[in-house]
Amino acid sequence: MRKLIIVGAGIALLGVAYLISNYFKDSKKVPEQKVTKVEKTVFVKEVKNEEVAVTISANGNLVAKNKVDIYSEVQGVLQPTGKDFRVGVSYRKGQTLLRVNNQEFYASIQSQRSSLQNLIASIMPDMRLDYPNSFEKWDAYLKSFDINKTVQPLPKPTSDKEKYFVTGKNIYTTYYNIKNLETRLGKYNIRAPFNGVLTEALVTNGTLVRSGQKMGEFIDTSIFELPLSVNGSFVDVLQVGKKVTLQNLEKTKTWTGKVSRINGKIDQASQTVQVFIEVKGEGLREGMYLEANVPVKQETNVIEINRKLLVENKSLYVVKNNILDLVEITPVHFNENTVIIKGLQDGEQLVYKPVAGAYVGMPVTIFSETQSTTKK
Repeated sequence: MRKLIIVGAGIALLGVAYLISNYFKDSKKVPEQKVTKVEKTVFVKEVKNEEVAVTISANGNLVAKNKVDIYSEVQGVLQPTGKDFRVGVSYRKGQTLLRVNNQEFYASIQSQRSSLQNLIASIMPDMRLDYPNSFEKWDAYLKSFDINKTVQPLPKPTSDKEKYFVTGKNIYTTYYNIKNLETRLGKYNIRAPFNGVLTEALVTNGTLVRSGQKMGEFIDTSIFELPLSVNGSFVDVLQVGKKVTLQNLEKTKTWTGKVSRINGKIDQASQTVQVFIEVKGEGLREGMYLEANVPVKQETNVIEINRKLLVENKSLYVVKNNILDLVEITPVHFNENTVIIKGLQDGEQLVYKPVAGAYVGMPVTIFSETQSTTKK
């Protein structure tokens, strides 16, 4: 009996709970959802096509236009020149960069000069008898001969017979051997070919140098060249003499150069051509990294915009009757941050700041500076 009462009470409680839940369920009202239409504000500017200069941006490292590697053509010990042969030391044109001890070689030249003097002296008696008309000039030459000075040109023969006579005495051979040695003697003193500064020094005073040994590098710091690789499609419009604006990496300094040379060959791998920009000015150093803007041509009926505005590199958003629309355009030239394009009509309202989630047909509100000022 007790079990029946407990079961009956449980069923009754379940029934009451079911009724109460249905009551609250029926009494719950679902609130109506309000759909709010949000229009995004866009920034536009009126399109005005104009003439824009197409420039090529490229970069590279400066190279001294006048630069020489210093090599020794003779052998010997280096002697002091009055200036230390060290990196950063400047020299003027004609100043001695290096001097190699030439005493032994100079002594051999004096010996050869003495031999030539003896040969000329030996033919003087025959010259007086057989060639009296030429005797005086040979006698004057012999009297002025000095073995400590450069050998002067031999007197010119007045006849073939005299010429053969002098040749037979081995005078011409000895003379030209001496001239050859005198030329080599000049190589013991290495002089600066232009005003400049040492950028590399591999020897010091007292060093024994050998023929063919590299001793340093010397550059002209007054003029430099900047080699650039430019797209081969611009070869036809590039011209020697065009002015180019150069900037350092921090864009704090600017120089003006000009196109001095254009390589006649296009690189097969990169399809680029080398262009050389000549530049002068203070603050330039070999190896300095510079950026260059090379003017190529003028494009008409175009505008220059930020590259971020392009959609798939072929379209732009414009506003028509407060609705976004996508217009196809033609890119003319891409710069680092901007692009020159054709295809927009004058007066169109171009969206000049990217819009998140933009799509064709999207309702928008054009930003008005007047309204913004009024709210403030």
